[in-house]
Amino acid sequence: MFENLTSGALPSLNALRAFEAMARTGRATLAAEELHVTHSAVSRQVKALEAALGVRLFTGPKHRLELTQAGRDLLPALTGAFDQIATAVRQVRASGEDLLVAVNASVSVKWLIPRLGGFTASHPHVNLQLAELPSHATSYRGAHAVVRIVPTSRLAEAGATPLIQSHLGLVMSPGLAERFGGDLLKAPRLMAQTHPQGWAIWAALAGVELPPGQEQPFAHLHFALDAAIAGLGVAVMPWPLVADYVRAGRLVAPYGFRKAESAFALLAAPGVSSRALDQFRTWLAAEGAKTPPPPA
Repeated sequence: MFENLTSGALPSLNALRAFEAMARTGRATLAAEELHVTHSAVSRQVKALEAALGVRLFTGPKHRLELTQAGRDLLPALTGAFDQIATAVRQVRASGEDLLVAVNASVSVKWLIPRLGGFTASHPHVNLQLAELPSHATSYRGAHAVVRIVPTSRLAEAGATPLIQSHLGLVMSPGLAERFGGDLLKAPRLMAQTHPQGWAIWAALAGVELPPGQEQPFAHLHFALDAAIAGLGVAVMPWPLVADYVRAGRLVAPYGFRKAESAFALLAAPGVSSRALDQFRTWLAAEGAKTPPPPA
């Protein structure tokens, strides 16, 4: 079992990548999404790496895996090495006009993509590609930047560009609001699994005690938003995602919106600088400034 290690041969690069992604994200399924392989492929690569090294890298049951001491020792060096590789590749790409931006799915579908025609029309030389940023992730290897909702504490980081201050509010269809009249909090509650604490955060901001009730889960904020438009229930939403729908009368927000400790932001990857990224950042900031203030 120790033959490869003692002979000085390096383990498979794919096995090292699989372990690093699984250890960093905490789950084989998330690692598989990032690497664009199957869950079983990640598991096989990690087992192969353990065999090559002659040590266990994870311990515990499958649903609660934890790193062993050997795994904790190996992870930082691998993450640093892969980050250096990704940075070098980004810098080479940045010499041209390619721009890869990872975006949270709901921000992409309900805010960025509807406005993107303006950027492509004014910057036809930029080859902009969008990738989906998982809701848990703060970075996306290989991307020049990410666009996502972040805690306001992160806006002081190097490479962070604030776009829109986030305000949270309850939204529902006009028909549902009329149906529940003066007791809107008893309407069915819609919840995004990517934002499971949304109702609790809104209640704390609004100083409201929620009556007992269950929340119907949806995979993403934009799924819950579409369900609210269809009259299926009430959803907690950030103002930038629903501003157009409220102004068009497709949604109402009887309780208004409360300032949250979060913001829409662009986070540039460390060491990345290019004309394309500068142009995209400037355009994003201008689009964010066009967002009207939310109803109080």
